[in-house]
Amino acid sequence: MSDLFAPVAAGLNAPGDPTSDFELNPGVFVPSTAKVRPAGVLVPLIERNGALNVILTKRSSALKHHPGQIAFPGGKVDPSDADATAAALREAEEEIGLPRDNVEVIGYLPTHDTVTAFRVTPVVGRVLAPFELRPEAGEVAEVFEVPLAHLCDVGRYSIQGRRWQGRTRYYYTVPWGPYYVWGATARMCRVLADRLAP
Repeated sequence: MSDLFAPVAAGLNAPGDPTSDFELNPGVFVPSTAKVRPAGVLVPLIERNGALNVILTKRSSALKHHPGQIAFPGGKVDPSDADATAAALREAEEEIGLPRDNVEVIGYLPTHDTVTAFRVTPVVGRVLAPFELRPEAGEVAEVFEVPLAHLCDVGRYSIQGRRWQGRTRYYYTVPWGPYYVWGATARMCRVLADRLAP
């Protein structure tokens, strides 16, 4: 494993509590009584010019759920998936064209519960070789990269709020250029930052 990935793998082994969309909104928004559904997302790390980048997607504005939002490739665990890791790798292949055999899983972040009743397992993976991006038509509007150093700078994070279901909901943000990274994706990135910060 490249020396760039070793500190990441070491940081992923640190203990940590699960996170959720509800933690910044105690007593205002509460977890759904619906059954929580398992999901997996891939946090793909790729080496570029001696540094690491994170691959993210911008969801299509035509989607019913979370249109236009920034997300990791991933989705719910299907019956054909062995587990959340398999789901994350399958979805990354379907959404951005990243072959599952081109990813080495190096660790995990704590699970994250969403307001849409998913329990997401963030799977951190090393992209072994360059690949041809193939955004899934109708689901992925853009695929882009953010330097890991940017996401690991805790000073770039802020907590903001907006009206949702008649109340103000607070969430993490970590913008990158024209991309407004917020919500569950930003929260998972913040966990990674806390683990890797000096």
